[in-house]
Amino acid sequence: MSVLGGLLRAGASFCQSAGTLLNSARTISTGTCCQIRMHAIPPLKKVDRWTEKRSMFGVYDNIGILGDFKAHPKDLIVAPCWLKGFKGIELLRLIRKKKMVGNRMTTLDRHNLEKRIRFLYRHFNRYGKHR
Repeated sequence: MSVLGGLLRAGASFCQSAGTLLNSARTISTGTCCQIRMHAIPPLKKVDRWTEKRSMFGVYDNIGILGDFKAHPKDLIVAPCWLKGFKGIELLRLIRKKKMVGNRMTTLDRHNLEKRIRFLYRHFNRYGKHR
């Protein structure tokens, strides 16, 4: 009886080790997807077609045609000077603001701006994509 019990224990440990090997192996996808059940399809989204962003799309496209290409749409934007035509992250935007209007800012605003720049600079150096 002890021999049979030893064989059963050895078989069970072998099956457990084979199971962990199978689970740790990388799965390979063949590109086929599983079948979708009809009751699992999500309902269609209600999309507002007249949001502010969508309604203003293409507003300045006719400036070149009607204005002989003399004005750029960037010149028609009503915004602070450091934001016109700028596309980038918050750190670059704040550095640009400090360069352009830093000498005209109040002491408290400039102090808060420099604090935010220091924080973002440290954050990107510690957790940026290059790490």
